[in-house]
Amino acid sequence: MRNPTVGEFMTPAPLVIGADRTLAEAHQMMRQARIRHLPVFARGRLVGMVSQSDLHLVETLKDVDPGEVTVREAMVRRPYTARSSARLATVARAMARKRLGATVVTERGRPVGVFTSVDALRALASLASRAPRVARTSLRR
Repeated sequence: MRNPTVGEFMTPAPLVIGADRTLAEAHQMMRQARIRHLPVFARGRLVGMVSQSDLHLVETLKDVDPGEVTVREAMVRRPYTARSSARLATVARAMARKRLGATVVTERGRPVGVFTSVDALRALASLASRAPRVARTSLRR
């Protein structure tokens, strides 16, 4: 079996958000695009990742106004990144070990995609449907 890459299964051309944008703006972007993760940029550099669950967690805190609080306050700093040529198995193992919902896929420091748990499930389905079927054997003798 070949070694598939993250680039084969990632969601290309990710939407990104500025660290100084509000939680309300992040929610609006996610709703409109029907996504759950946004890479976060400041001064042209990747500085974090914010997920729908990150936003909801911060919003449950007392006195948090989603129209005032910035994405910087909800994001995960130093998100996990991988190149599009990274082996799918390596990235999937790292995401499972670190309990991550998404990876930012970069080339030359620029985001070219996002590889999410949903993308991983699509990859699993695709690869499983191509795998040769193994005959089931009975455990009884």
